[in-house]
Amino acid sequence: MSEVVSFSGKFRFLSNFHPSPVTFEGLDYPSVEHAYQAAKTTDQSARDEIRLSATAGAAKKLGRRVVMRPDWESIKLGVMEELVRQKFADPDLKEALLATGCDELIEGNYWGDTFWGVCKGVGHNHLGQILMKVRSELAG
Repeated sequence: MSEVVSFSGKFRFLSNFHPSPVTFEGLDYPSVEHAYQAAKTTDQSARDEIRLSATAGAAKKLGRRVVMRPDWESIKLGVMEELVRQKFADPDLKEALLATGCDELIEGNYWGDTFWGVCKGVGHNHLGQILMKVRSELAG
């Protein structure tokens, strides 16, 4: 089985930073990253600031400073899965995801994220697992 070990280059579309409008609790966000970071808090002004941030990277930085909602740890995987599912409802992104075939999708990184990805061979790769689950669902 082949692997995709970096969500960059021709696989950049797999990244949560890839521009792809999604909706969370009735509001539109420019990327999965924007929506995910906003979902961390119930503070509407913080959510608005994140939603309107110019880049996914800026949204991520803002998300590090929010007051976390008390149930975040128990809902974050479900939130991510729903946002990824929305993203790949787009016909072009769906086609690109399906074109990865049976490749193992690994969110490889160098910044130490071992929850969502894999760094230096270590990690849970939850984002990759969600992507592969959604791909399987879309393949029918």
